[in-house]
Amino acid sequence: MSMTRSFTTSRIEKFERLLRAEEAEAESRLAEHREGISEVRAARSDASADDEHDPEGPTMTQEWSQRSAVLADAEHELADVRRALARLAEGSYGVCERCGKAITVARLEARPTATLCIDCARLIVH
Repeated sequence: MSMTRSFTTSRIEKFERLLRAEEAEAESRLAEHREGISEVRAARSDASADDEHDPEGPTMTQEWSQRSAVLADAEHELADVRRALARLAEGSYGVCERCGKAITVARLEARPTATLCIDCARLIVH
């Protein structure tokens, strides 16, 4: 039996609202970071923007690296939210992917994209 089906309709709707809000935030951050990457890409292609020897600030390469990492994090976060929404739709939301036990409502409220119960999450971290 799937965990989502044992949730009340109002609880399912609550988690869907939480996840949709996180999805909108993640999409917004992703768009912002993509714009930042585009700006750095344009600056790097500008032959006159040689800041590689500027001792006062980060180099274009450092800036590119930092922004690329942040962009990858935002993409990963959005993918996590969308997977959680898919689990919610298919009825497997709230079930630990490792042990099959229920993920507590408190954990899901704190971390709506959680795929592991707290016990399994602790095992993975250690």
